[in-house]
Amino acid sequence: MNNKPRLGWIGTGVMGHSMAGHLLAAGYPLTVYSRTKAKAEGLLACGARWAETPREVARNADIVFSIVGYPRDVEDVMLGEQSALSGLEGGGILCDMTTSSPELARRIAAAAAARGCASLDAPVTGGDIGAREARLSIFVGGDKEAFERVRPCFEAMGKNILHCGAAGTGQQAKLANQVAIAGVMFSVCESLLFAQEAGLDVRQWLELVVPGAAGSTAMGTLGRRLLGCDYAPGFFVEHFIKDLGLCLEECKRMGLVLPGVALAEQVYRLAQARGHGKDGTQVLLQVLAELSGKQWRAHA
Repeated sequence: MNNKPRLGWIGTGVMGHSMAGHLLAAGYPLTVYSRTKAKAEGLLACGARWAETPREVARNADIVFSIVGYPRDVEDVMLGEQSALSGLEGGGILCDMTTSSPELARRIAAAAAARGCASLDAPVTGGDIGAREARLSIFVGGDKEAFERVRPCFEAMGKNILHCGAAGTGQQAKLANQVAIAGVMFSVCESLLFAQEAGLDVRQWLELVVPGAAGSTAMGTLGRRLLGCDYAPGFFVEHFIKDLGLCLEECKRMGLVLPGVALAEQVYRLAQARGHGKDGTQVLLQVLAELSGKQWRAHA
């Protein structure tokens, strides 16, 4: 007999499919919903059950996870007409893993509490590779007791898990992470472009730099992808623009001036305007090259 809690999963995109797959492999009964059923076929083939709406997902679950695109999508699947909350029984838990608005996370938590349920905001970092390899970092806000109930599920998906505090603090912690990522992406892309235009052997230069003080996870992973002009998304430009916009909203609320975040948001909007919204964030290198009338080349 399976004594594990019944899980629901909403959103089977680049990261969600892998994350849900780890829970399924760990033996949890899983019901899934996605706007495009084809994206859930791999999970269904492994034993997951399909639901036609978020509400139906929740009717068959004790804990409902979501990882969707934008705050408006989170609001729809969690609080909308056919929402997960509307189908969740008392004592159930909602756990949104989308990078979203701290204010929305607090509203979801209040609405869940009013129905005798709990809510966690638990955005992640680690990208597509981290999701596939179950080594995500997970920032969690919300009720501590609910966090402890969900912890075994988090441990099936990630390696570094932190309960940050009350509802909304998971989102704030993730946004602070995105502030750091914005700066790192500039350092990776600008340094590679400089090395190329200086006439260096870029591949050899990169291998020397990665282990040193100038190295980073992004330099080692995305830097190596860029050597082959690989712009496939581990994280979409359009989603990073969303995250940076959320950062700027929080900065405004806190009376905080972060020029680097504002610059990153502008340049990534330029990338989107040039048709790169569905590319990975490392496409920043190509955009920076174009701003100088240069062309980034593959380096075999």
